[in-house]
Amino acid sequence: MNLQKVITCIVFSVSVVSQAFAGGAAPSQNEWITLGTMAGPVPNAHHSQPSNALLANGKTYVVDAGDGTAGQLAKAGLNVKSVNAVFLSHLHFDHTAGLPGILSLRWQTNAQNELTVYGPPGTKQTVEGIFAYMTYGAQGHYGVPGQIPAPPSDNVKVVEVTDGTELELDGLKVSAIRNTHYSWPQDSEEHQKFVALSFKFELPDYTVVYTGDTGPSDAVAKLADNVDLLISEMMDVDDTVNLVKRMNPNLPEKALGHMKKHLSTHHLLPADVGQLANKAKVKKLVITHMAPGLVTDAEYEKYTSQVAAIYDGDITIAKDLDRFALKK
Repeated sequence: MNLQKVITCIVFSVSVVSQAFAGGAAPSQNEWITLGTMAGPVPNAHHSQPSNALLANGKTYVVDAGDGTAGQLAKAGLNVKSVNAVFLSHLHFDHTAGLPGILSLRWQTNAQNELTVYGPPGTKQTVEGIFAYMTYGAQGHYGVPGQIPAPPSDNVKVVEVTDGTELELDGLKVSAIRNTHYSWPQDSEEHQKFVALSFKFELPDYTVVYTGDTGPSDAVAKLADNVDLLISEMMDVDDTVNLVKRMNPNLPEKALGHMKKHLSTHHLLPADVGQLANKAKVKKLVITHMAPGLVTDAEYEKYTSQVAAIYDGDITIAKDLDRFALKK
């Protein structure tokens, strides 16, 4: 057997093994899967960081890609090679740290389909940085003399989106709006450079809005008006700040003050989530990106009741790998 046939066999074997362990079947129904449900940056033994899978019209889309996304896809029975697109709401690391794993594992297992990464300004620079990280390992590949590996960027496209962008993808309409996760002055360079997005996904008979990270926002409420499913972030600011203080006892008070201001202004408290869902008259509310991570039933009941005091609809505080059918 000549060298090229050996290489082909190796690549084919890796591909078969990856499908066996990562799930090779195409999605059979439209679903939203909360792959990871805890906000960063502190790792947690019970929850992966923010990531989701949207299964729509036989396609698989990843919505945010926090640390551990590839492994969570496998746990959900989904093949990382079958992901058609990744949507990034913003470029904080707890929403992007899993993207290098997705791109490098696709390359290692010889993925042939095109993957498009959609995200705010800065996404191209971020993905190019991942390709730069992959360069050395890709050049060495499996160490077979005469092997010519494909470039890491093969079959990967980046499309930057911003406030007001609309996309049509295989029967799925996607709309993006700017939210309030950042509060740079509107006349500043930073306002143009750093953008956080919320997304609306529209199937012919079902609508989903994903807030991403945001503070209270009239634009998000308008985007979510009367949708079937609202996927919203939520935080307990005091408990999160106390967790950071315990893990970093020497953190200066000024730094803690900046953190508390960011968390209070740029994220949603339980009352904020209830007000958003009530104002938008959403049919069902799923809460994710929770910080701190919840473990006991009492913790889930505590935060659910705080939201339910304002919004009297269907409420779920999601766990990792929860699945929600997208049908009436």
